[in-house]
Amino acid sequence: MDFHKLYEHAQQIQTRLMEEMEQAEVEGDSGGGMVRARMNGKKELLSLTIDPETLRTVEPAMLQDLIVAAVNQCARKVDALLAEKLGGLAGRMNLPGLFGL
Repeated sequence: MDFHKLYEHAQQIQTRLMEEMEQAEVEGDSGGGMVRARMNGKKELLSLTIDPETLRTVEPAMLQDLIVAAVNQCARKVDALLAEKLGGLAGRMNLPGLFGL
């Protein structure tokens, strides 16, 4: 087995995976859509939208909780997307359990 070629191949796969994750976007919401968040695959928050009616009717503490919930939902979706991509990668390489998934 040529470990140098294997290492180069792994680096190419890692680069491609990082590029895919950078381009990925996920959305999360809370309160039945009162708050919506959008995040990229690097877990950078891209946007946060609050329904104007929510601003008029919801107490600040509850609004804060809704924002946290929407952002956390996005983060969980990024984690799930990465796990999905890594799991598929391990299967394609015929190395089950490669990434501990």
